[in-house]
Amino acid sequence: MSITVKDVEHVADLARLELSDQEKALFTEQLNAILKYAEKLGELDTDDVEPTSHVLPLADVMRDDEVRESLPLEAVMRNAPDEEDGQFKVPAVLE
Repeated sequence: MSITVKDVEHVADLARLELSDQEKALFTEQLNAILKYAEKLGELDTDDVEPTSHVLPLADVMRDDEVRESLPLEAVMRNAPDEEDGQFKVPAVLE
């Protein structure tokens, strides 16, 4: 499989890009080099390689959840711009 200048022009048209003839030739060459490298990777024997979703192992950086006492209601309501019956009071958003 190889990329032609016509393919590059088509993709540039879809992306609404205006390319010079020099850019078209350069992109054609670069895209063909990428495809050639992908074909080379396809030659590798990967039968004994386990599939992975990430190259590096992932670790959860969050702390474990621990049950603890909540803040006192009075301390929480000190930060409220307006409160009513121990709840935050906000302007109505529905009519």
